[in-house]
Amino acid sequence: MFREMRRSRQQLSEKESMEILENGTAGVLALSGDEDYPYAVPISYVYCGSRLYFHSAVSGHKIDAVQKSNKASFCVISQDHIVPEEYTSYYKSVIAFGRIRLLTEESEKRAAAELLAKKYHPADTPAGRSATIGQAWPRMALLELRIEHMTGKAARELIEK
Repeated sequence: MFREMRRSRQQLSEKESMEILENGTAGVLALSGDEDYPYAVPISYVYCGSRLYFHSAVSGHKIDAVQKSNKASFCVISQDHIVPEEYTSYYKSVIAFGRIRLLTEESEKRAAAELLAKKYHPADTPAGRSATIGQAWPRMALLELRIEHMTGKAARELIEK
């Protein structure tokens, strides 16, 4: 169903790919947008197990696209060092493919919001986190992408080192 990586020597291990997702702070979520044009949006996220979680406004292009098609991909670039004299960059990245959905149950929405809050403000207190989530709650949608396939790739030069 999913293509094998053409340059398989550059493929990162599953563990390395998971580390990139765990440590990244933003990526690009790709969906099928209006009139089937690709819609790719930069977004913050949290990775937990085989799932990625995102927050969103309750309406807009992203929500419309998710409701139209549940297939999505998500890309995170963890390194992109330009090497001008070699006309290349030394990069590491991950692409995850899966099914995305709008969370509807209060408990799963709250759990996803907590994960996001802890990632982006780990020093906050439980009370502070709860207050912030509570203020945004009426305007906040939460999305879950269940990863079905994931590949990580690094520049040949990084693999050879």
